[in-house]
Amino acid sequence: MHPAAPSPAPRGLHRLAYGGDYNPEQWPEEVWSEDVALMREAGVTMVSVGIFSWARLEPRDGEYDFGWLDRILAMLHEAGIRVDLATPTVVPPAWFYRAHPEALPVSREGVRWEFGSRGAICHSSPAYQEAAARITRALAERYAGHPALAMWHVHNEYGVPVLECYCETSAAHFRRWLHARHGTLDRLNEAWGTAFWGQAYGDWEEIQPPRLTPTTANPAQRLDFARFADDSALENFRRERDLLHALSPGVPVTTNFMVSPTQCDTIDYWKWGREVDIVTNDHYLVAEDDRNHVNLSMAADLTRSVAGGRPWLLLEHSTSGVNWQPRGIAKRPGEMARNSLAHVARGSEGAMFFQWRASRAGAEKFHSAMLPHAGTDSRIWREVTELGRGLEALAPVRGTRTVADAAVVWDWESWWAQKLEWRPSEDLDARERAEAHYAALFDRHLTVDFVHPEGDLTGYPLVVVPALYLATAAAGANLRAFAEAGGTVVVSYFSGIVDAYDAVHPGPHPGVLRELLGLTVEEFQPLRSGESVRLTGPDGAELTADTWAETVTARGAEPVWLYADGPAAGRPAITRHRLGEGTAWYVSARLGTSGLDTVLAAASADAGLPGRDHLPHDLELVRRSGERGEYLFAINHADTDAKIPLPAPGTELLTGETTGGPLVVPAGAVRVVALEH
Repeated sequence: MHPAAPSPAPRGLHRLAYGGDYNPEQWPEEVWSEDVALMREAGVTMVSVGIFSWARLEPRDGEYDFGWLDRILAMLHEAGIRVDLATPTVVPPAWFYRAHPEALPVSREGVRWEFGSRGAICHSSPAYQEAAARITRALAERYAGHPALAMWHVHNEYGVPVLECYCETSAAHFRRWLHARHGTLDRLNEAWGTAFWGQAYGDWEEIQPPRLTPTTANPAQRLDFARFADDSALENFRRERDLLHALSPGVPVTTNFMVSPTQCDTIDYWKWGREVDIVTNDHYLVAEDDRNHVNLSMAADLTRSVAGGRPWLLLEHSTSGVNWQPRGIAKRPGEMARNSLAHVARGSEGAMFFQWRASRAGAEKFHSAMLPHAGTDSRIWREVTELGRGLEALAPVRGTRTVADAAVVWDWESWWAQKLEWRPSEDLDARERAEAHYAALFDRHLTVDFVHPEGDLTGYPLVVVPALYLATAAAGANLRAFAEAGGTVVVSYFSGIVDAYDAVHPGPHPGVLRELLGLTVEEFQPLRSGESVRLTGPDGAELTADTWAETVTARGAEPVWLYADGPAAGRPAITRHRLGEGTAWYVSARLGTSGLDTVLAAASADAGLPGRDHLPHDLELVRRSGERGEYLFAINHADTDAKIPLPAPGTELLTGETTGGPLVVPAGAVRVVALEH
């Protein structure tokens, strides 16, 4: 399913990574020795250092202070703790902004943000680019050969909290980017559909960023600007990465992603995943979600997929509550371990946190940490040390790969396009559909890879397309070829509608997916708020849908469920199209949990996937496999014990017990079995 290319690992790290962001500059030096001693007690193997340290490293323009960093790196090395060393380019110092106020970003409304937070950067600013390259070079020249250095960490969470800048510097950069992309104004005008509303451009200098307009702006221009903003940040990452590669050869370079539709929606991680040596990710639970472990698993699967199926690294999550959500819900006993080991099950080579020691000052002083304000006489500290021992016991899983059962198609550019104004219903939500389909697969105990619409689908029996509003001709051909070769595809509504520039594909909807699905959509039928429709299917079974319906005409597809009422009453609602050796399903209405499960059960049967209805609900089962063996992770998110059959006898790594019969997973616990072959 994925190429078997090697994945660089942090240099000198021979166990799973365990630790977190370490900010020694927040504390007097007499605290540092206590920190390092407690890190050893907790089983810490690596820490991230220097992420927000630019003002400490370069207190004045061109004047460096590396002495404190020298001392802490030496202490960490002596303790056997590896270092993920950051370039601190996410927060330029106050002196920089005093000299270059134009480097502060401007909002779409024309407001220039000020210094005093983090990530306030115009990525098009030459002054910022020069200063960032200078501090990166200084760090690389000093620490390239440091024995504690495991990897380089560029910037921090690109796109958070702001990526787009609408200033004049960005405007000029945008025009250069457009010229490189489109070549001529004629091509740009055609791509943007500027004949509508008389928006044609006759000179490159007439083009501005899509700033605030009296009514909705040109959607193709908005979409290109989102691509431009993403590319601008990526250009800056590449500049720092290339410096580090040149000055520090052999040391992997990364930047921490936020690969989750609930966290960062401005970065195309398919593109970024190809640019880093190691894919790393930060993930924070949606604390008030009753089943936030499902969103966690989705983020982990998506991160692994961005990494091309290779092992990756969880670089940040939280030991307990965070203070930037509406309510900082504390994690329950055992939840931190379940969260951490779920990431490991889904491909992470460890579990790192923000941060090591809870801050006394600043915006995140109420953010949980490995060493909390309560100190070592606390539940969190006891769980931190217990998790450290557990991760040490799981060292054999390093380098193995997570085994997937099915694939979900996801595309950030399509998401950007669908979120723009004036769609047929404000209730259309690509993220919601992706999460709903993922949850349905999770509850069927299927492990998921995510794929780009034009990516390799070879080897997957089932591919689910929950929301692909923007679909290229290549994507349509890719999905059709997959089905014709024997695969099973499930496509949700409002997919295949527009091309790369938000122009409707010629002919009836669903555009480039018509031949795959064997149908046409004559008309969208958005439902009123609170309105629902009934669907009737085989043997009179009923499903209920809300938000959305469509007038569908089968043109080779078999109607399986029909609309029983509503604006499309009597017409096909869910269809099944036999195509070549495979099958394509289409779901034209927004189904709830039980409805999605019904459809995916039927599609899974088409795909030949085994039924797993006998397995306990909210028991997460994931396999990692490699030359060293096969490992079954069983994570029980329920309040009652679970019992499952094992495919082979084995040794449970966290307890050391051998087992040959059913495996009992206590309520809220994790078991990892090294299976015998």
